[in-house]
Amino acid sequence: MKIENIPADIKSKSLKEAREEIDEILSKLENQNTKLDESLVDYHRLILLNKHIEELFKKKFKEISEKK
Repeated sequence: MKIENIPADIKSKSLKEAREEIDEILSKLENQNTKLDESLVDYHRLILLNKHIEELFKKKFKEISEKK
């Protein structure tokens, strides 16, 4: 999955905002009363948020590496 596939509303999130949404989704998914259809949508969003965080870390790592 490339960064281009991540929706704009996720790309615009800071690391903290993305992490908070991930925590909310995980809490929701852990609920025994969650419907399967909703879980699949939430899980897909969780994957996209995780990919966004990974890209933020890569970008920051590259910035730090270039300074040295």
